[in-house]
Amino acid sequence: MKRGILLAGALIVTVVLMVLTFGWLNGLIEPVIEPYAIPQPGPLVLDAGHGGEDGGAVSLTGVPESQINLAIVLKMRDVLGLYGVDPILLRETDISLHDSGANTLREKKRSDLKNRVAAVEHVEGGTLLSIHQNTYPGSRYHGAHVFYAPTEGSRLLAEHVQNSIKSALQPENERAVKQIPDTVYIMNHVTCPAILIECGFLTNPEEEALLRNEDYQRKLSVVIATAWLTAP
Repeated sequence: MKRGILLAGALIVTVVLMVLTFGWLNGLIEPVIEPYAIPQPGPLVLDAGHGGEDGGAVSLTGVPESQINLAIVLKMRDVLGLYGVDPILLRETDISLHDSGANTLREKKRSDLKNRVAAVEHVEGGTLLSIHQNTYPGSRYHGAHVFYAPTEGSRLLAEHVQNSIKSALQPENERAVKQIPDTVYIMNHVTCPAILIECGFLTNPEEEALLRNEDYQRKLSVVIATAWLTAP
């Protein structure tokens, strides 16, 4: 019961912050405080999944997942800046984070993953939000889906983000959060609270068009950022 009340309260605050932020981004209102002051949950690490030689999935129109992930993360940084938050970005351009000694694509991928884990673990008291896009054979599936790491606090954060996306952008989305499969390296090798957000399906024509759209990317960034800011 107490957990439900906390989630409901946090969701209400999230919606209020989203309204203020959407208004600010569209020039409808001025920021109430510059920067807007709210209690900070601690350092935030933003991971734009894939990058460089590893483009991840490819959308129906040929756009690599890595580029969409990065676009959303960069917009999240801008939104968080309104609230005085300076997140740590694992990458800010379309690059791989592998060591210079890695030669083959497999070696580069392995090195990249290990370096991302090391960077996250270096942040004391941090939280990891990893941005990705989903795919499925066929086009019938759509909607964001949040996965959580097997670390303390991760499931509660995932539920809050999933509920925030449903309330603000996808009222028909009935997906329940899930623990991340043990095959996902980063999420199973960090010790901090961590979630992976599959923002939508690149194999669904309507959603793929949205995910390539800057306005929709901005809306996603606002929802995810304010959900983190108001996490119970």
